[in-house]
Amino acid sequence: MDWGQFLLDLLKFIGGLIAGGVIGFFLARNYMKKYMKKNPPINEQMIKAMMTQMGRTPSQKQVNQMMKTMTKYMD
Repeated sequence: MDWGQFLLDLLKFIGGLIAGGVIGFFLARNYMKKYMKKNPPINEQMIKAMMTQMGRTPSQKQVNQMMKTMTKYMD
């Protein structure tokens, strides 16, 4: 068995795994950012229901402020 060739093949394999992991991570991250921007996890009705459950009657201004804050952290 040629140990030099074996080590070279092993390094190629490990390098390919690392490169694939890095590329896969960034592709998945980009996909999830687009998905969350298109389908936000919270909307105005959810904010109104949450504030009502806390015993507050939310005004539209308060709802808009909370939505602006939520979208700021989504970007």
